[in-house]
Amino acid sequence: MTAVHPAPGRQRDPARTRAEILDVAAREFARLGYDGARVDEIAALTRTTKRMIYYYFGGKEQLFVAVLERAYTEVRSAEAGIDVAHLAPVEAIRRLAELTYDHHHGHPDFIRLVSIENIHLAEHLRTSEVLANLGAPAIDLISRILAAGTASGDFTTDADAVDVHMMISAFCVFAVANQHTFQALFDRDLTAEADRDRYRRMIGEMVVAYLTGGGRNVDE
Repeated sequence: MTAVHPAPGRQRDPARTRAEILDVAAREFARLGYDGARVDEIAALTRTTKRMIYYYFGGKEQLFVAVLERAYTEVRSAEAGIDVAHLAPVEAIRRLAELTYDHHHGHPDFIRLVSIENIHLAEHLRTSEVLANLGAPAIDLISRILAAGTASGDFTTDADAVDVHMMISAFCVFAVANQHTFQALFDRDLTAEADRDRYRRMIGEMVVAYLTGGGRNVDE
């Protein structure tokens, strides 16, 4: 793995140093898991010291939480770029589904980090006030799209925003998290670039079909 080397004679920039530590820590946690990653190794790869990492983050657990906070914040920031006010509801929900697919496809370490945190029963996530509040923007965005679609008559399914979020996440996470076992079982590479457009269209159309009555209401 390539170490991050500061430029000769460069004065230490706290923000840049913190970002470099988070970059390396995210890769190490994703590669080795929470238990396998070592603060000493992260320090060596950033050409800093274990003491400096503790100074910025407080310890291994806090460093992992900071990695999770940044990873989830990046997803929420991408979602916030969807202009719900100026998109038709069908296009808005399709855009959200495709954006989620693109983000997860392009950030496999994020999926690994989430999987690792699930192994630990979300014990680190539950300690973070930042993470505790990061679910709300995603659900608020979907709720606004659903409300607009219901008002316009485009959406005929009485859908729950959390269910829609789960539906989108399930498809997008599976394609990354289960890529190796899926390929071993079915000889299909879920991350192949040749199939990327087809998969992103698939998740978009699945969600639209559900919301527009393409399938029977699950509560019926």
